[in-house]
Amino acid sequence: MPTTTIEPANWTTAQKVAFRFFMIFFTLYILMETNGILSPVSDILSGIYMAPFVHLMPWIGKNILHLAQPVAVEQTGSGDTMYDYLLMLFMVVTSVTGMLVWTAIDRKTKNYNKLYYWLCVIVRYYVAITMVTYGGIKVVKLQFPAPTLGRMMQPLGQMSPMGLAWTYMGYSKAFNWVTGLAELSVGLLMFFRRTTTLGAILGVFVIGNVMAVNYCFDVPVKLMSTTLVVMCVFLMFRDYHRLVNFFFKNQAAAPSNLSPHRFNAKWKNITLLVIKCLLVFYVLYNDVFMAFYYGSPDDGKKPPFYGVYKVETFISGKDTLPPLTTDTTRWNILAIDYNANVKLCSDSTTGYLLNVDTVHKHFVISRHKYILRYKILKPDTIMLQGTWKKDSVQIKLVKQAMGNSFPLMSRGFHWVTQQAYNR
Repeated sequence: MPTTTIEPANWTTAQKVAFRFFMIFFTLYILMETNGILSPVSDILSGIYMAPFVHLMPWIGKNILHLAQPVAVEQTGSGDTMYDYLLMLFMVVTSVTGMLVWTAIDRKTKNYNKLYYWLCVIVRYYVAITMVTYGGIKVVKLQFPAPTLGRMMQPLGQMSPMGLAWTYMGYSKAFNWVTGLAELSVGLLMFFRRTTTLGAILGVFVIGNVMAVNYCFDVPVKLMSTTLVVMCVFLMFRDYHRLVNFFFKNQAAAPSNLSPHRFNAKWKNITLLVIKCLLVFYVLYNDVFMAFYYGSPDDGKKPPFYGVYKVETFISGKDTLPPLTTDTTRWNILAIDYNANVKLCSDSTTGYLLNVDTVHKHFVISRHKYILRYKILKPDTIMLQGTWKKDSVQIKLVKQAMGNSFPLMSRGFHWVTQQAYNR
């Protein structure tokens, strides 16, 4: 029976140099890119110690790198802004510098087994919390809601690559469950020492797929997803020889040494165990249970007049405009969800913020504060009157059957398909 692998007493020079770099880099990354984990506490703390970097990064971009454009630091929803890339550059340069200094002044240490153990603990918890967060919002379908009516009215060629990816993911609730459960599995496996290697192997594929989507569909989370994959590879490296023997050499792989590093004082070990239990509970409660509590926006109440409406008549001033494909004024279709999406006869589509005032019977279109009075002529027929782009208008709308409007949402699932339905 193979004996348990033991921690090496003497590390190679390459191992020590690599460890020094990753020790500094991962510590900096986890501190500087909290990614909202353990919020709001992490957001408050990082907002304090990251304040100097808000000024330092633009200064570096202007005075050292001589960038053509000033570095903006406002929140845009992107994790791949120039500010983020400068932060990454700062972390890499600092890590290389720190590694060189550390190597120069520490020539006698034979191994970093204890530091390596605790670095792996920190990294795996960071990956675990991140994956539980992302897995939870996918399972509940918070990250990728169903395509809106405005999105379905938009021609495919006018979508951005990211918009196409969001539509693809948002279409299928079951696919969100599959991807969400895969990410949750990675996170949960990472919480425990005995399943870390399995979680890291699964994470390379699961997070690697996310990274591929981010790169191929221009989703601005490339830096974070790439770093998470690197972290998974780092966690696998502890079992490098065992994995190579098992998967490639058809040789026996000795059991891994899963013994935890304990403190001499018993109370310290008990304190760590309590902190771990509280942390796991907080993450599961905050990122999974609360997501289920609030539910998916797909299951929320639809706004008044939700649906797709065909414009039957469009009167501008005193002129009744025919539905000519060259007309850039006349509406052809109005889709109402949480916004108003107007498709003109020329086939261009524009989205507007919409507030339906059911008390005064007004449609308030917020981009230019247009107010259109509505009157229900029949259950599926509405007349709008008011001012639109400086002209008085009367617009008669007839509600359409959703299945006839969007086959994407009406096709459904079929076990048996005699002929491919590929439109």
